[in-house]
Amino acid sequence: MDADSVFYTDRSGKVTSNPLLDQLPSYQSLLYRRKSSLTGTKRRSSSRGRAGSHGSGKWTLSFFNRHNEKHKNQLEQKPTRELAQTMAEKRRDKALRLQEVAELSSWTQWRQSTHRYLRRLLDGVHEWLTALQLWRGDIHLIEGMFGTGILSYFSFLRFLVMLNLIIFTLMFSFVLLPIIIAPHASGNITYNLNYSSNCSIYPSSARRGLVIFHEHITDLLSGGGFLEQTYLFYGYYKVDKIHFPRTTYNLPLAYLLVTVAYLFLSLIWIVKRSATGFKRNLIQDEDRFQSFCNKIFAGWDFCITNGNAAKLKRSSLLYELRTDLEEERIKQKIADRTRKEKCRIYLIRFILNLFVIAVLAGCFYCIYVATILSQEAQRKEVKENFIVDLIHEYLPSIVITLANFITPLVFSVIINFEDYSPAFEIRFTLIRCVFMRLTSIGVLLFSLWTQITKCDSFKCGYNHELYPCWETRVGQEMYKLTIFDFIIIVAVTIFVEFPRKLIVKYCHCGLAKWWGQQEFAIPQNVLEIVYGQTICWIGAFHSPMLPAICTIKYFFIFYIKKVSLIKNCRPATRPFRASSSNFFFLGVLLIGLSLACVPVIVSVAQINCSRACGPFVNYTTSWEVLPTAISQLPSGVQTLFFTISSEAFAVSFFVVTCLAMFYVIALAGAHKRVIKQLREQLVMEGRDKHFLIQKLCQAQKISAVASPGSRSQRRSSRSSPSYHTSFSNNFPEGLFLAHSPPDSFTNV
Repeated sequence: MDADSVFYTDRSGKVTSNPLLDQLPSYQSLLYRRKSSLTGTKRRSSSRGRAGSHGSGKWTLSFFNRHNEKHKNQLEQKPTRELAQTMAEKRRDKALRLQEVAELSSWTQWRQSTHRYLRRLLDGVHEWLTALQLWRGDIHLIEGMFGTGILSYFSFLRFLVMLNLIIFTLMFSFVLLPIIIAPHASGNITYNLNYSSNCSIYPSSARRGLVIFHEHITDLLSGGGFLEQTYLFYGYYKVDKIHFPRTTYNLPLAYLLVTVAYLFLSLIWIVKRSATGFKRNLIQDEDRFQSFCNKIFAGWDFCITNGNAAKLKRSSLLYELRTDLEEERIKQKIADRTRKEKCRIYLIRFILNLFVIAVLAGCFYCIYVATILSQEAQRKEVKENFIVDLIHEYLPSIVITLANFITPLVFSVIINFEDYSPAFEIRFTLIRCVFMRLTSIGVLLFSLWTQITKCDSFKCGYNHELYPCWETRVGQEMYKLTIFDFIIIVAVTIFVEFPRKLIVKYCHCGLAKWWGQQEFAIPQNVLEIVYGQTICWIGAFHSPMLPAICTIKYFFIFYIKKVSLIKNCRPATRPFRASSSNFFFLGVLLIGLSLACVPVIVSVAQINCSRACGPFVNYTTSWEVLPTAISQLPSGVQTLFFTISSEAFAVSFFVVTCLAMFYVIALAGAHKRVIKQLREQLVMEGRDKHFLIQKLCQAQKISAVASPGSRSQRRSSRSSPSYHTSFSNNFPEGLFLAHSPPDSFTNV
């Protein structure tokens, strides 16, 4: 819309107050706000309002001028081939740009050409990196068949593959690689060998004599036997220092710093990826009417190319609309509740939450008992048959898997009686499932730690008779959880989803139709991989090769889930939008990382290190290696580190952090207020457009009634790019609308 497209003049040609602008809803709202702010001075505010009509017009014109200038600058910065114009317009634009460049100095021309070359180079590098992206074609195929909601799950899976690959690269580069290259680089390795006490005795778990084949399978699945004292677990790394010709490599310090580094890197990467989703959720519109408009006019996913997926997308949009209407009905129902009904529903929720707590407590107790029984069975010297031994090895994993399978079913039944809105039902059930899955790992570790720290004499600081290398035992439990989780995913795909697809496809009985095809539930699948990633974060300290195993595991899971989605499953009837799913995935992953940090910190700083294995044999706890390394630095560096670790610095840092946090909170509040004002302006613009269209229709009706030759005038006005309309009955002067009608009239 041009700045001079709407104006009002008197007979002398002087611009005066515009009656049409005075009637706009936005201007009337502005007058109302002025009157309410200037109480007691109604006459002055009214006169200012009338005199300020022309001022409001000027403000509107200046706003459009600024908007047009900004838009013009953005277009000038874009390459000509990216402009949404015809070829003739692009050629004209390119000629104008070349003419402008010719008038510039040689230095300015060189700077612009260099900037243009660097921009093209960066674009080329970005396109090349995008072409090298993992599973690019597969993800585009999934996006085209099932839309962006399911696409977000596979993108999240790709992110975890890259994250685990980087964690393994850190572990391999700073822990494994120095040990491997030391013999080939004239390195002298110093081992932690201390046999002065019984605490340093670490008997070998390798099988002797004739080994049966199934025993190798047991060792491979449990991490014991020939795998226990390999690169896979903590106990193998008995190196203290590696003396190269020019430097000395401190392996215990590197082991600890790599652990801190992969946790910190994971935190930074997750927060960075979730920032976009958090901003989107922060400014998410709470107005239900605008939500309806977005779903109706902008809810379709144009990435879908499959007919069945299009039908499912249509049904999901209908489901979202029904859900929103149901939420409005429940809100109205909540507002109309009496005190008696509120007491009744709160009592029901209280009783049901007590039942949920009882279910969780029962599951945690079963995990605790299963862990104790598994540890006692593994300590027996006389082994039973292969199947019983394998069940004893995997008893905690089996109980955790059963609990993770049963509790979501119980929670989905209970939530129906708590009378929540449909959207809150989904979120609350997922929160309960997340708590169950992630806390079960903590219960398992707590059960192990009670056995590790349970000893009659505190000579070694831990139960060295049962656990000579307790870090390796914890690593073995995390290894078994990882392997068993992968086995369950493969087994469910092959023995549950595939037969169900065959039954539904080829059996035409009523039970098969009622059972239906397996749904690809995005939240449940995400909880599976977040559960596995939490295990990886916890176990990477006790099993440095576990990130590599998780990378391979997620690599195969991608193809398993892809085949299962295309061949066996269908998208869920309850939709999960990509805009909110990415933030939900990373939020749950951040919760898993927070919970994973707790056992790692306890293992590093609280429990005494094993005296028979690992790089921290010479230290009481793993954290002691850091102060020891700092004490060997120059005095100036020591002073710097001691200052950073002092209470004064901690208090100062805490104060500065609080001030920064308050500033960010205030900034976020200001942004939310601005967003609210912009939304109100959008609503006012819609009302203004509606008002102007009504006036335009009235003017056309009046002109058609007033002049008998209106048809010929209308035809001539259609052939010309501008038209003239007069309001002889409504206004004292004429209103001229120059140029063609504004595009905003057609975009209401």
